[in-house]
Amino acid sequence: MPDDDSGPAVPRSSAVLSRVRAWVDPLVVMIVAVLVVGLLWPARGGFAEVLEVVRTGAIVVLFFLYGARMPTHEVLRGLRNWRLQGSMLAATYVVFPVLGLAAQLVPDAFLAPELQTGLLYLSLLPSTVQASIVFTSLARGNVAGAITGATISNVVGVLLTPLLVTLLLGATTGGLDAGSVRGVVLQILLPFVAGQLVERWLGPWLRARPLLTRVCDRLVILLVAYTSVSEAQATGAWDHVTLAALGALVVVCSVLLAAMLALTWWSGARIGLDRGDRIALLMCGSKKSLATGLPMAAVLFSPVVAASVALPVIVFHQIQLATCAVVARRLGAVG
Repeated sequence: MPDDDSGPAVPRSSAVLSRVRAWVDPLVVMIVAVLVVGLLWPARGGFAEVLEVVRTGAIVVLFFLYGARMPTHEVLRGLRNWRLQGSMLAATYVVFPVLGLAAQLVPDAFLAPELQTGLLYLSLLPSTVQASIVFTSLARGNVAGAITGATISNVVGVLLTPLLVTLLLGATTGGLDAGSVRGVVLQILLPFVAGQLVERWLGPWLRARPLLTRVCDRLVILLVAYTSVSEAQATGAWDHVTLAALGALVVVCSVLLAAMLALTWWSGARIGLDRGDRIALLMCGSKKSLATGLPMAAVLFSPVVAASVALPVIVFHQIQLATCAVVARRLGAVG
């Protein structure tokens, strides 16, 4: 007979489910489900037109909330650690784009040009916020530095990512036309600035309700994903994506992530950062934001191009979460 003080046995199904949750981001699962729905039942006619208007409004609200919940005073205070913050920005907006450009040298026979363009777009995005902070904490790194670095990365990215897209992707996508520039200003920049202007009053309320902002983020991302795949289905933008192409994309994304993890960890030691700051640099400098990437692509690109660049962003997001979860646990165990 079992001892009286033995706890209840954990059902095997629950243990398996816990392991799956540790490796697979539920958001990615939802995005994949939405992509399947979009492929099978794409929006057409009047419904597609209404959905386009709703998506535009949702993106405006999303970037307003981004601005409203980012604590401006913490960003300014965090800038004092210039070596850490400077190295994070360099990793995100210099080193990563260089690797994105290098990915353009991959032979077309291995990776389709449209997916190469998506990899370059991926390299121009800001860092994640939630994942960077959580993994830094799990690895026993400088959490305050990670919060500031991830926040600054997203503040800078609102303006810098569109500029880099114009500079590095202009020849591929035709650059940002007048409509795209207007979209960047009206749907991204102005809502973000408006959010920052009211952050003093609205920010504490939003930060005290993370579930509300998380639900809003995910709803907008899923809406953008559905409309993008609907447009891709209507135009045939994803007809070239085979299982072999998807496998090649996974390989290249994995190599990019491995390179950034190695470079940020090595460079942190070279510039004299302590262990906590090196971990913050590792976790923030190697990440790219899905939450910003998909909505911004819908503003910056035509529907056909937006659908193509979305796939590398989704794939890289899942790989970075699964990989960095393992890295963070190991660093935390020896920290």
